[in-house]
Amino acid sequence: MLLEIDFDVGTADLAPAQVPADTYHALCQFLYREARLLDMRQYDAWQSLWTDDGMYWMPHHADQASPYDHVSLFWEDKMLRDVRIRRLQHPRNWSQQPPTRCARIVGNITVDGVDQGGNLVVRSAFQLTEWRKRQPRQLAGHYTHKLAAEGDGWRIRMKRVDLVTCDDVHDAFEVYV
Repeated sequence: MLLEIDFDVGTADLAPAQVPADTYHALCQFLYREARLLDMRQYDAWQSLWTDDGMYWMPHHADQASPYDHVSLFWEDKMLRDVRIRRLQHPRNWSQQPPTRCARIVGNITVDGVDQGGNLVVRSAFQLTEWRKRQPRQLAGHYTHKLAAEGDGWRIRMKRVDLVTCDDVHDAFEVYV
């Protein structure tokens, strides 16, 4: 997946999608649950929200159109997410002694439409407070989720994290944003 350049990251040319109020509520609950799993460091449960080919992307520049022709802060497939999760959970990971603590606020959730692959494109805004060894860090930005329908719910096909400060110099990201 990492080197395949045909994974559709685009969110232009979406087909309109009208979702009933109960579906919108379920979408909001899905995004809130994802945020809570990350805040609670329940990475295996978070990983189960993804499709097998799902991609986690954090662009390095505002309005970056592709992870293929420019460096990104993150471009991770399932294998890389698994490796990172195992590192974060490892008892000898000294950079996580004590573990980083986080709290996220997710809001302004909108359904943008359906992409060419049939994925529901949902955007939201977030604020993240991260605490690590007496050092608070504030991050904010926008999430773009491509959600694949599965049964009565969804799975994450792509999550794009656009930080307001994406092109700034950052300390290491010890958690998923």
